[in-house]
Amino acid sequence: MALDLSKVGARERLKVQREPHWQRLRAGCFLGFRPSKQGGKGTWIARIYDEDSGKYQVKSLGDLGGLAGNQMFAVAKREAEKLADLVEAGGEVRTKIETVEDACRDYAQNRPEAEQRFKRYVYDDPIAKVKLSKLRRRHVSEWRERMVALPALVSRRKQGEPIHRKRAPSTVNRDMVVLRAALGKVLSPGAPNTEAAWQEGLKAIPNASKRRTLYLDRSQRRKLVEKTSPEAKPFLRALCLLPLRPGALAALTAGDFDKRTAELTIGKDKTGKPRRIQLPPETSKLLAAQLKNKLPSAPLFMRANGKAWDRNSWKAPIAEAVAASGLPAGATAYTLRHSTITDLVSAGLPLLTIAQISGTSAEMIERHYGHLTSDAALKALGELAL
Repeated sequence: MALDLSKVGARERLKVQREPHWQRLRAGCFLGFRPSKQGGKGTWIARIYDEDSGKYQVKSLGDLGGLAGNQMFAVAKREAEKLADLVEAGGEVRTKIETVEDACRDYAQNRPEAEQRFKRYVYDDPIAKVKLSKLRRRHVSEWRERMVALPALVSRRKQGEPIHRKRAPSTVNRDMVVLRAALGKVLSPGAPNTEAAWQEGLKAIPNASKRRTLYLDRSQRRKLVEKTSPEAKPFLRALCLLPLRPGALAALTAGDFDKRTAELTIGKDKTGKPRRIQLPPETSKLLAAQLKNKLPSAPLFMRANGKAWDRNSWKAPIAEAVAASGLPAGATAYTLRHSTITDLVSAGLPLLTIAQISGTSAEMIERHYGHLTSDAALKALGELAL
C-alpha cells in the first residue's frame, strides 16, 4: 500500500529513521518526511530526478513549524512540485545551508571519507540540528566530548564479538578535522576566548600522530611475496611496488589501467578525487597481467571467488606470509605502503612527487618521513621493483 503523507495520523505512526519516508507525487518527483527523534514536527524533503545529470537533486523544506498539521502536506507538496518544474526546465536546486548538518552534507558531496565520518559522528548527534548562526564553542566542545567517549571499532568481523579500544588522540584529530573543514567553509572564526569561537572546540591534540616505525626492506618484502599464497601474491606484490593505501589498490577495476599508456587512474581513496599516475615498466607489466579476460568493471586484483580484496580478506594471507617468512608479527598491508614511501624518500625523490603518487599531502610526508636523509641520487619509482 502506497504511503500517504497527507494524513497526520499516518505521519505520526512512521518509524524514526535516517532515510526519509517517501511519497511519489509524479514521475521523478518525490516528497519525503523524516520524523523527529525528539518528538518534534519532523522534516519535509523534496527529491527531484534530473535527467541531464542522471541524479536526484534533494532539498530540505524544513519542519514547516508555523503551519497546522493538516496544512503541512499541501504546502510541502506545492514546494516540491515547484522544484520539479525548476529542474525539468534546466534549473538547479540550491540547498540552503542553515544547520551544521547542512554544512557537512555540502562539504561531503565529493568527499566520501568525510561523508562516512559525518554519518558516524555528526548526523545523528544533537550538534547536527544546531543553526550555524547560533553555533557556540560549547556546542562543539560537547560534541567533541561525546565523540571522544565513543570506543573505536578495531575488528569488523561478521562472526564473533566486535573488538573495540579507546579512541586514540590521532583518531580524534582525524575525526575533528573534517568537521572543522566543513564549518570553516561557511563560517568565519569567532572572536578568540568567547562563546562565539566555535573553532576553539576543535583544536587538534598536539603531538598525537605517532610515527610508523615498522619498516620492511626490499629483501624482506621479496621474501614476504615469495611466501604468499598464489591467490594473494599479485595483490601483495602490487602493494610492494606502489605506495597506495591497501583499500585504494583493492578498489581498482580493470578499466582503471590503460596498458597502452601505462597510466593508472586511482578513484577511490581518502582524498575523494581521482588522480592518474604513470607507472614504470615493472609495475605496468604486473597490472597488465591482471587484465586478462576481464571486463572494465571487474576488480583489477581479483580473488578466487571473483570478488575484490578487502581488509577482511587480505589480513589472513598476509599474516600467514609474515609468519612463514619469520618477519615481525606487526607487519600488515599498511606496513608495505609505509616501507615503499620510506624507500622513495630515502632515494631522494621530491616530497611533492611522492605525495602525488601516494595520495596524501607533502605536509604529511614531511611530518612522518622528514627525519630521513640520504645522499643517494634521484631514483625512479621503477627502481624499487622487487
